[in-house]
Amino acid sequence: MAIHHVNKIGVISLGKIFGAVYGIMGLILGAIMTLMSLMMGSLMGNEGAFAGLMFGVGSIITLPIFYGVLGLISGIITALIYNVVTGFIGGLEIEVD
Repeated sequence: MAIHHVNKIGVISLGKIFGAVYGIMGLILGAIMTLMSLMMGSLMGNEGAFAGLMFGVGSIITLPIFYGVLGLISGIITALIYNVVTGFIGGLEIEVD
């Protein structure tokens, strides 16, 4: 087993990974919000059901996009900060076979 150090992370690479992970979390959260709004809307009658449907569809479309963009930006910032910090204190130590 050899020990290696990760001294630099690809900024765009980490941004894409964070964007995908956050987008999947946004999709899950959007699905939960859709179900909740449909259930609550159905309790309020026809007008409430329509409002719940519109809010639910909006959630399942906008939340994955919003979370994905947020993840992309936070991944880029994280990689930039990591690359600066490793210049001062060294890289992350990992063990590989």
